[in-house]
Amino acid sequence: MVEINGLENPTEYHKNVTHSIERTVDWTTKGLKITRLRLVSDIGFPVWDVSYCHGFIGDEPVRVRLPFGHLPKKGMSTAIIEAAKKDGVYAKGLGVFDAISTIQ
Repeated sequence: MVEINGLENPTEYHKNVTHSIERTVDWTTKGLKITRLRLVSDIGFPVWDVSYCHGFIGDEPVRVRLPFGHLPKKGMSTAIIEAAKKDGVYAKGLGVFDAISTIQ
């Protein structure tokens, strides 16, 4: 199981993180660290739908507003990097690539 901010159990993540979120920030917000980018799709469908994106600013859990709602399955990393470049964001530094979680 992947550990997210010291929480190994998904139930604990939702109880301790998701239910504690009180504000939404843009992914350009200073000090943001993305901890989960949930992507969902159907098998054989060529794109991922963004279900949600969460992160932390310091110890505060936040919902993260992204400039995209869909990502191609092929070239997903490139699409994220291109969106980040447009917004002046360093995607890898935000932790976005380590935070991706997919469901098909």
